[in-house]
Amino acid sequence: CEVEIDPETGALEVTRYLSVDDVGRVINPMIVEGQLHGGAAQGIGEALLEEIVYDGDTGQLLTGSFLDYWIPSTMETPRLESHIEECAAGSNPLGIKGAGEAGITPAGAVIVSAAVNALEAFGVEHIDTPLSPERIWNAMNQREPDVLA
Repeated sequence: CEVEIDPETGALEVTRYLSVDDVGRVINPMIVEGQLHGGAAQGIGEALLEEIVYDGDTGQLLTGSFLDYWIPSTMETPRLESHIEECAAGSNPLGIKGAGEAGITPAGAVIVSAAVNALEAFGVEHIDTPLSPERIWNAMNQREPDVLA
């Protein structure tokens, strides 16, 4: 995973996302590719956009609609490169393995890792998700984030 961060705004762009997955024997390559890409897109959304926010006083959910709870669109999802390795499973006669979880499982971690690597010059060793421009800018400038009122 490769990212670019705008030092003026903190905006992060995933410029390259590559995955290599062992899915056992592939019966339908198009479906497997779709599962891997869909999972990666979900993981990218989890890392960059998705956050459940509650009002601290009332407990009211503040991100209860798609106006407030963002999920990735094609604008936030980079071109996804995936390579499929076929290593047949010995646990079943078809040699198949699951492909549904493979896309989402590593996505958040690799994006955060790429972001921390990009922010190393600013002394950033850890950053919480979602990787919003505000959160990244605060980390780059060693500032505490504002607390929601």
